[in-house]
Amino acid sequence: MSQKYLLLFFISLCLTSLSGKAQQDRPNILMIAVDDLNNFVGEMGHPDAITPNMDKLIKSGLLFSNAQCQSPMCSPSRTAIMTGLRPSTTGIYGFIDDNKIKETNEATREAKMMHEYFKEQGYHTMGIGKIYHNHAPKDLFDESGGRAKGFGPYAKQNFHWDKERTSTDWGPFPEKDQQMPDYHTAEWAAERLKREYDKPFFLSVGFLRPHVPWYVPQRWFDLYDTAKLHLPPYLDTDREDLPEIALAIDDLPMMPTTEWAIANDQWKNILQGYLASVSFVDHYIGEVLNALEKSKYAENTIIVLWSDHGYRLGEKNTFAKVALWNSATAAPLVFAGPGIPKNKKVDVPVELFSIYPTLTDLAKLPSAENIEAESIYPLILNPKLKWEQPAIVTWARNNHAIVTSEYRYIHYEDGSEELYRLKKDPNEWHNLAEQKKYQGVKERLAQYLPQINVKWAKESKYDNNEYFIQQKIKQSE
Repeated sequence: MSQKYLLLFFISLCLTSLSGKAQQDRPNILMIAVDDLNNFVGEMGHPDAITPNMDKLIKSGLLFSNAQCQSPMCSPSRTAIMTGLRPSTTGIYGFIDDNKIKETNEATREAKMMHEYFKEQGYHTMGIGKIYHNHAPKDLFDESGGRAKGFGPYAKQNFHWDKERTSTDWGPFPEKDQQMPDYHTAEWAAERLKREYDKPFFLSVGFLRPHVPWYVPQRWFDLYDTAKLHLPPYLDTDREDLPEIALAIDDLPMMPTTEWAIANDQWKNILQGYLASVSFVDHYIGEVLNALEKSKYAENTIIVLWSDHGYRLGEKNTFAKVALWNSATAAPLVFAGPGIPKNKKVDVPVELFSIYPTLTDLAKLPSAENIEAESIYPLILNPKLKWEQPAIVTWARNNHAIVTSEYRYIHYEDGSEELYRLKKDPNEWHNLAEQKKYQGVKERLAQYLPQINVKWAKESKYDNNEYFIQQKIKQSE
């Protein structure tokens, strides 16, 4: 072989070696998604929650204590997280089949989904459980553990609540943890952390609880004495200053009301069921985190834990998500791992769909193109950084909440408004929108309302409420 070809061969070998080393030096990613988890977490300040594993993770990393979802329902929220696009851009305001997301419109076709992007950057992608609304688009992961259908197991007969269009119920069931899908999800993920990989991995683990029904084995209920549980803040006249459209959107006859829970002495039993479900899922989050800690990947893996939205447990007179108030839109968001401060907290509002570009920054990858989400990596580098960008939440077409550290401004499609001064009114009980002295505040916040509000995507639907059915019908007229 001539000297020329020997030199070219040597250069090629060096480049291949450097490329392989660069890939090996990239951090792995463990993403944990928890369904319907609000702030009922010990380290987030809840007085009753027994969550030692999430508490430990928060202490080892950075908690965004005021993370706001892009939509207060699983399907549009998770779609926003995975695409980096707002619901107002995609038209995905309700449920949608995972496989239909990519071809929804031009924006979704041009944007690469999170796992699609990381796969192109050389990551081995794996996923199990609920990541998107169901599991994930077909063939998205290099390895898929799938997902058990529904949110079972289900009791043959409901314990307390038996209404159509909801799985809401609470009580000790089944007998063993091994009968729960989340048990097997944790087992699958832990086993993957024992394997050898020749490239960085992106492992996504989606847990179902505390999504309804609040069924977990008796031992998790035994952790909580209902007599000692603290009730969430509640004002029985809270809804009297809300505009008509807010009441129409929040008309949820399939869900228990707080009035019903009080009259039937079930409020603390519901809290027990929810908290039992949280402690159950915390345990299996711990199984995955312990497997990572024991693995060879412990020092080079970024962990991100999030929930898709909050959940009202009596606030605003109901037990549900699906609203533009904080109890429905705030969700846990935690980052931990190499380069991330430990035992730190950021209180300014941030957006959940920022997870995508933040992970690309943490992994030192080029920024993904054609997405709207902005990275919150600057806040990871400096948790005390002054952050002016508000969070925007959307619930159906042209209904938005603009959230800053001081205000929550809600603007509905018919021009109706709500305004809450959060430091003085953290429970959002007193709507200030009609007071003239706040006109300037509303005008300033209104500048952040999305200018693009595309029609409902054909494949997206939400028919649990007459308002949503009529909104989609009207746009097609």
